[in-house]
Amino acid sequence: MKAEIFKAYDIRGLYPEEIDEKGIYQTASALCDFLEPKTLVVGCDVRLSSPSLKKAAIAAITAKGVKVVDVGEISTDMLYFAVANYGYDGGLTITASHNPKEYNGAKIVRENSKPISGDSGLFEIRDLALQTEVSDQDLEREINPELVEKKDIASDYITKVKSFADFSQIKPLKILANPNFGVGGRMIDRLLSETDIEISKLNWEADGNFPKGRPDPLIPENRQEISDLIAQGDFDLGVAWDADADRCFFFTEKGQFIEGYFITALLAKIFLEKSEKKNEKILRDTRLSWAIDEITAQNGGRAVSNKAGHSFIKERMRQDDILFGGEMSAHYYFRDYFYCDCGLIPFVMILEYLSKQNQPFSEIAQEFFWNKYFVSGEINNEVADPKETVKKIREIYESKATAVDEQDGISLDFIDSQDTKNSWRFNVRPSNTEPVIRLNVEAHNQKLMEEKRDELLKLIQG
Repeated sequence: MKAEIFKAYDIRGLYPEEIDEKGIYQTASALCDFLEPKTLVVGCDVRLSSPSLKKAAIAAITAKGVKVVDVGEISTDMLYFAVANYGYDGGLTITASHNPKEYNGAKIVRENSKPISGDSGLFEIRDLALQTEVSDQDLEREINPELVEKKDIASDYITKVKSFADFSQIKPLKILANPNFGVGGRMIDRLLSETDIEISKLNWEADGNFPKGRPDPLIPENRQEISDLIAQGDFDLGVAWDADADRCFFFTEKGQFIEGYFITALLAKIFLEKSEKKNEKILRDTRLSWAIDEITAQNGGRAVSNKAGHSFIKERMRQDDILFGGEMSAHYYFRDYFYCDCGLIPFVMILEYLSKQNQPFSEIAQEFFWNKYFVSGEINNEVADPKETVKKIREIYESKATAVDEQDGISLDFIDSQDTKNSWRFNVRPSNTEPVIRLNVEAHNQKLMEEKRDELLKLIQG
């Protein structure tokens, strides 16, 4: 096992070159030493290597005398549900999320589904794991059945998801849904089983080979198939998930993709309209901001910003008891879901919302977002020295900025109080895991956004 597979938020590497059964055994054993738990939840995604890796994790945990609750094949957000809802001491799921089929890894949480990241113990677990000796006999040793409880959590999980929407209000919408050969299809079937929704299924059956490539709808080319099919058909909306089903992506009835940034703003509006309390907080990352800030303010809430990354977001959600949070990557976080992210809750909330509207999804997106906020999308560029590149950009632009945010890379706003059409902003930040600069630009007109985007890219690319 290579130390480099321990990333900022999780564990990921090529199987079996970088991560294998011995490595997972070491990691699970180290997790027991780190948490000193009585009971841990263990699950896995649909990847071909996941069952054998999960078995190794269970072997390691039970060898420590710790009880395992085996929840089987799950979405990542089902791990969060299982640990927090039933009050277990922590858990892990074998998954490489949206990475290609050759990868695998793990996501780990402690009690109440608090994330374990590089800032909160993951690197300590790494160091303990690398010191742990594992033999072939350890992997082959019979697992004590008295220390393993198999638990089907699907029904309770679906009940929790349904609590976020009034299903009596949901109309018989027509949907094209794409779980990208992950675990999501099975859960969506259960979720919609008692509704009149007409669902057309794309890439539905779980297949760890991911026959159409990397299961990540955030990549534009991976959205083309569903977008084209929606445009050719008769649907009210489209929706897609990544392979571990903790991120949710939406399309209009015309097949237009709606950025996670705008879905965060729309979900904030829905939550605040339902809330009986004033000044509820809505959390966003720093990459794009105006739509969320303005819609939150219009609906009596307070927008707060935070560094991107699920562990940072969840920590802030708990710290400030925040109602709802979102990232432009399509992770959405909920106070009433243990301050964690979930891929099905946004789905049911949007279903209820659209059922109550007299406009199609495309008109709603146009009215609220597309005619006001013009965004570049996140643009990644490899550079020799990401931190030095950020420093150079800062030196050029900061003196003219009307607002500066240093929480995550640097965000600079340039507000023209005389004519908002001339206002723009950008965020540049180094990747946590690779020599890459991530750029996002936002403006109140398309031409200005494109002009500033190209200006910044020229600087970044040297």
